[in-house]
Amino acid sequence: MYQTVHLHRQAPAKPAFGQPCNGCGVCCAAEPCPLGMLLSLRRYGPCRLLRWQPDGKARCGLIPSEGPRHAGHRWLLQRIGAGRGCDSDARVEDA
Repeated sequence: MYQTVHLHRQAPAKPAFGQPCNGCGVCCAAEPCPLGMLLSLRRYGPCRLLRWQPDGKARCGLIPSEGPRHAGHRWLLQRIGAGRGCDSDARVEDA
C-alpha cells in the first residue's frame, strides 16, 4: 500500500528499522502513535501533535523542548516510544 506523507524539506533521511531515532518524522507523518490517537482523536493520517523544528527535525507537541525532566515527562516519552529506536518499517521514496 502506498501513502503520501509530507515531511519538512530539511528532515533527515529515515533511519533503518531499529536504528536510533533521528527526528525524520516519517512515523508521525504516516500515523499517530497510540497516545497521539487518544489525544488527537485521529487513527489515520498524520498526527496532529507533530511539530517541525527549525532544523527540520520532528518533535511531539506533547513533549516540552526545555525544562526539568520530571516523572510525567518520562511517562510521556515512554508512551510515544522515545528512546526505542525507529519503529517505522515504511519505505521512503522521493516524489
